[in-house]
Amino acid sequence: MKIQKRHIILAALVLALGVAVYLNWQFDGSSSLVKETSKNLGEATYVNADAKATADEKKSEVLNNTISTEDDYFLTAETERSQAQDKAIDTAKEAVLSAESDNEIKKEAVTSLEKLENMIVAQSNIENILKAKGFTKCLCFISENNCSIAVYKKDMKEDSPLIIKDAVLSQYPIEFNNITIVEV
Repeated sequence: MKIQKRHIILAALVLALGVAVYLNWQFDGSSSLVKETSKNLGEATYVNADAKATADEKKSEVLNNTISTEDDYFLTAETERSQAQDKAIDTAKEAVLSAESDNEIKKEAVTSLEKLENMIVAQSNIENILKAKGFTKCLCFISENNCSIAVYKKDMKEDSPLIIKDAVLSQYPIEFNNITIVEV
């Protein structure tokens, strides 16, 4: 009697496993049982499959793939902007930490570092607000007296310039006429 119960339970488990595999295959959407993946020999992979790639790794991966000119512009511009900002921050930090710099230079470096940090935060906030308002890709470039916003042409509607300028003015104190919108 015990042997029959074990066989019945084992058969039920095997059947349940088979149904689960079939349903997974069915809902996966692929028509073949084996998925084809393209892997390069010697390519590094994460040990933990749940690990997320850093922003630089994602950007370089996207840059290596074939992408449209609009995407290429946004990725290139974002990378160049980040590099320029990082260089400016490093220069200001070196001036602050330098023992040879006098107090006047250190104060100017701290002030410029604070301004740069405020501009970077404002740029990020403006980009996030615009993405929340329906713009798929956008980049914000803020200088001391000007602000330029690059957006997809396809995202532009009749009221888009006002939405963009409102987002900029809500995050950074600048004159309305000094906001430029560039359609890519």
